[in-house]
Amino acid sequence: MSFTLAIVGRPNVGKSTLFNRLVGKRLALVDDQPGVTRDLREGQARLGDLNFTVIDTAGLEEATDESLQGRMRALTERAVGLADVCLFVIDARAGVLPADEVFAEILRRKSAHVILAANKAEGNAAEAGVLEGYALGLGEPIRLSAEHGEGMAELHAVLMPLADAHAARSIEEQAPVTDVDVDEQGESAAPHTPTQARPLQVAVVGRPNAGKSTLINAIVGEDRLLTGPEAGITRDAISLTLDWQGTPTRIFDTAGMRKKAKVQDKLEKLSVSDGLRAVKFAEVVVVLLDGQIPFESQDLRIADLAEREGRAVVIAVNKWDLETDRQAKLKELKEEFARLLPQLRGAPLVTVSATTGRGLDRLHDAVLRAHEVWNRRISTARLNRWLAGMLELHPPPAPAGRRIKLRYATQVKTRPPGFVVMCSAPDKLPDSYRRYLVNGLREDFDMPGTPIRLTFRGQGDKNPYKGRTKSTPSRLRKHLGKKPLGD
Repeated sequence: MSFTLAIVGRPNVGKSTLFNRLVGKRLALVDDQPGVTRDLREGQARLGDLNFTVIDTAGLEEATDESLQGRMRALTERAVGLADVCLFVIDARAGVLPADEVFAEILRRKSAHVILAANKAEGNAAEAGVLEGYALGLGEPIRLSAEHGEGMAELHAVLMPLADAHAARSIEEQAPVTDVDVDEQGESAAPHTPTQARPLQVAVVGRPNAGKSTLINAIVGEDRLLTGPEAGITRDAISLTLDWQGTPTRIFDTAGMRKKAKVQDKLEKLSVSDGLRAVKFAEVVVVLLDGQIPFESQDLRIADLAEREGRAVVIAVNKWDLETDRQAKLKELKEEFARLLPQLRGAPLVTVSATTGRGLDRLHDAVLRAHEVWNRRISTARLNRWLAGMLELHPPPAPAGRRIKLRYATQVKTRPPGFVVMCSAPDKLPDSYRRYLVNGLREDFDMPGTPIRLTFRGQGDKNPYKGRTKSTPSRLRKHLGKKPLGD
């Protein structure tokens, strides 16, 4: 079992840069502006032959009240309590500040293993700051440059004995394997090794302050993500892995997405692009609406984006506990949904309350249902019987007096379902007939809401060798075959 390392320190000392260096990819947002990281971000790190879990934390602030900075500090202190080792990072160029001394004292009380690292230690300008680090009483500082990858060998040398000690404790605490079959003669068979199911990838997206982080905290069952009345608290696309009512799930919390014209700040642009990347990686996208002001223009753009990316979509209406006339409101929501998002007709629409936890069972069932439809496969025989019926009900058009012939259909992919129809003149089929067939697929094969990709191809598209002449070697072999042997 690998150990957990929490990276802590003041804002803008390079914690996220070091996190990205250890995980080997750019997962955490990095910017010169202090306080970019607000939530806890976990990643699987590799340093030489060491594999461990690393946690990127918000910058430690001296605030302890219910302000945003105070809540960020509380979340960081929670990570300190959960981690096996804390890596306390200071800025070697700035030297030891009074805040560093306060936090060093807190870490001595709350963590059994604290490693001091002086980041940005490249060059002579950092020498004085490294020497000041000794005064914190946390041992010899490790000189690091997270940006340039310097000092990683020294960090590995310090972590190695801690990793060995943690592995030894894990072996002692591990219970013996009991899941063993016994055959009819009483002999023990090989123990079962349970297979780990691939987690379902779910992204929660929506406008700022719709309640995305609060909803995920309710699903997880603990305050894992930073929440509050302020809009735009979440900046990174944070992923959490959990067992959601028996379903292995990896759920992404994303930054609120505003209209593109309003996104001027560089950091907000990075946050939105991070959220868009999470949508592309997801299998199911939960579009979370504010029940007090649902179906704003930005909500429609977000839902349309998820559909264009080919993701399974679930519409969730939050803050349902504030609604008084729920039946009338639900009827109104369904009518607006059908009118404003016809491309997602039939997609699940569920009402939830992130603060009370009501409706989470329905949301879980809707996500599984959308995922099942997104993976649905239909046999070619069923498709062609269906196509014959559709042609009989509504024959294709006949441009210039020649009716377009639709010969056969087949499904070429899932996730989302994709179909190809071979026909005589694909470029002359109007979009209205395409919509007619797509709507028929939805209704007749019970595929509501999921994106459907329908492509028309001509007969000439299926044979890449049509029109080619035989190669010279083939003709030569045929000619030589007519000659008697020995000539």
